[in-house]
Amino acid sequence: MPRASVRGLSWKEGSILTDDELIACAAAARARAYAPYSGFAVGAALLTESGRVYEGVNVENASYPVGICAERAALAAAVSHGERRFAALAVIADSPDVCAPCGMCRQMLMEFPIRRILLANTAGAVRVMTPAELLPCAFGAAALPAKEESDEISHR
Repeated sequence: MPRASVRGLSWKEGSILTDDELIACAAAARARAYAPYSGFAVGAALLTESGRVYEGVNVENASYPVGICAERAALAAAVSHGERRFAALAVIADSPDVCAPCGMCRQMLMEFPIRRILLANTAGAVRVMTPAELLPCAFGAAALPAKEESDEISHR
């Protein structure tokens, strides 16, 4: 099988990384975070079912709401490359406990099938959760009107 690499970590195309390897990818990404205002650097690594890894970092902005979190950056990178099915996401920061996604990221994670979320900190703590555990009673596509109904409403 062909081999590929992401930031020095290699894997066989189609194989799945271990939790520790995926967390290592997130930690490597974290080093490139842009967090000049909070100093809270976050890294994320999203593993697709095909075995590819997409990294994300938080990117802050002087106009705080304009920034993007590492989790959403990783999802955006993967989706922009046509990926839609994910095996796991690792998120890491230098925090007292594991780094948990914010509410906006939790909602975004519910949009795609992700089996496992690895929450970690730089001290080595890890907690494994599912998106549904992170955001119970989440808003989703089922809550929206059927496409035909919404089209009818927009033409009135």
